[in-house]
Amino acid sequence: MGMPRLAKVLDELPVSGDVLEMACGTGQWTRLLLDRARNLTALDAAPEMLRIARVRMRGTTTRFIKADIFTWEPDRQYDTVFFAFWLSHVPPVEMEVFWDLLRRALAPGGCVVFLDDSPTKAEIEETVAEAQVPTMRRTLADRSQHLAVKVLHDAPVLTSKLHSLGWEAHIEPIDAYHFAGIARPRRIE
Repeated sequence: MGMPRLAKVLDELPVSGDVLEMACGTGQWTRLLLDRARNLTALDAAPEMLRIARVRMRGTTTRFIKADIFTWEPDRQYDTVFFAFWLSHVPPVEMEVFWDLLRRALAPGGCVVFLDDSPTKAEIEETVAEAQVPTMRRTLADRSQHLAVKVLHDAPVLTSKLHSLGWEAHIEPIDAYHFAGIARPRRIE
C-alpha cells in the first residue's frame, strides 16, 4: 500500500486540536495533518529532514522543533500526538521511557495516534542477525544501504505491552503490512 492509500487511513483517525507530530521527517505526514490541527508542531532530530519539512510547509504556521525524541521534554501539552512509522524505530529498552514522554506531552482527554509496519513487513526487508537490537538493512532507490532499528510489533502483543505501561490501545491492521493505533492513558482509580 503506497503513501496515497495509507494517507486515506488518516481520515478515519482522531487527529484534531493542538497536534504534535513526532519524528516528522521530511514532512509528508505533516502536510496531511495541517487541515486537521488547530495548531501543529513537528519534531525531528535530523536538521536535513527538518529543512525539507520546512520547505514543504512554507506559508503555514507549523512550529518545528529540532530535538532528540529520547531526551526532549515538551514545553506544552497536545490534544493529539501523532507519529507514522516511528514506533518500529524505538529500541525495546526505550519503550517505557518513550510512552512516559507521550503521557507528559498529552493534554487531558487527548490521544496518541500512530501508523506503522506489521511483522509481515519483515518478509521484504533484510534482518541483521548480529545486531544487539532488532535491526534491518534497507536498500534505497539509489541502491545505498542503511541500517535502522526496526522492531516490528504484533498488534495483540503491542496492545498488551501498552496496557502494562498504563495505556488503553486499539490497534487494527490497515493491510497485510501496516497497522494503525490509537492509545489513551488509562485512568488510575
